[in-house]
Amino acid sequence: MQYELKTQVIENQRHTFDHIAAIFGDRPATRYQEGSVDIQPKENFHYAPMWAPQAQLYGDDFSAFVLSDPNAFLDPRQYYYAPYVANRAEAYDSFKTSLDYIEDRDLLGRLPQDWKDVVSEVVIPMRHYESGAQLILTAAARFSNGSALAQCLSYAGFDRTGNAQVISRIGIALGGGTADQLATAKTTWLEDDALQPLREHMEKTICVDDWGVGLVTLYVLDEMLYDVLYVHLEDKAVTGGAPAYSLAMQHLAGWLAEQRTWIEKLFATWREDPQTGAKNTELLASTVEEALAKAEIALRPVAEKIDRLLDAGAGEALDAKAEQLRAAHVVPTTA
Repeated sequence: MQYELKTQVIENQRHTFDHIAAIFGDRPATRYQEGSVDIQPKENFHYAPMWAPQAQLYGDDFSAFVLSDPNAFLDPRQYYYAPYVANRAEAYDSFKTSLDYIEDRDLLGRLPQDWKDVVSEVVIPMRHYESGAQLILTAAARFSNGSALAQCLSYAGFDRTGNAQVISRIGIALGGGTADQLATAKTTWLEDDALQPLREHMEKTICVDDWGVGLVTLYVLDEMLYDVLYVHLEDKAVTGGAPAYSLAMQHLAGWLAEQRTWIEKLFATWREDPQTGAKNTELLASTVEEALAKAEIALRPVAEKIDRLLDAGAGEALDAKAEQLRAAHVVPTTA
């Protein structure tokens, strides 16, 4: 008896969920698409928000920045929970390796005194800045419209808690394994004259009702503060006899570079919207311009304090970053 073997291919009746097929077509979808896009509830809510009866739980009522299609924005990093957690675990392991190297050799304790003062009096108090940023991003995640965007905002909020912990670990290392530096940093954040304009600006931004305006305001503040502390000073440290500063701060500089990719993609999506793009473009320019004016007032005393302690050209770096942001988002480009 002879047997003939044949391969029979059974075609899938459908390739993905109906709501994903309606957006991307009936074809195999990525895990990011299936786990991130168009998954927020749209109807059959148990009750409307009693604290905002004119609004829907998910809608365009909470920001002047509006997308005609909330699903138009997608995370360029393609993060859903699993790759996000894996990436952040790897990043923290990298930071821990650097910190272990620093602690084993007491490199922070052996920093020149002026660099040690900058870490103690400026950098470590920024753990409280990160906590404020976490509140802003968490609120934005709650009130934004579009599950892919809310996911980015949520992860960014988690990141700010992680950044605060990174700074805390640096403070503990500088304090010889004690929390003394953290306690001092809290007092500095609350009482140091040079930090009060920044603290005031952060607290007012937390209270902004429009989540989009709050996000843009935080973006501008992050770009300027991080550029001075973790890019400009990191570069100065390499040539200024403070390599431990560079080793400790590189994680935060790298984090901002990645964070920037999805925020600027969101800005581009706002500008390119077929129905609301012109309004969004005008609003983004005016919001960035206002945010720049406030950030310069808030950060000028910080830069001046750094230059008093270290004379590292922090004021010039702040001005250069402000002009870069103004050229990118406020001044119209010509073809």
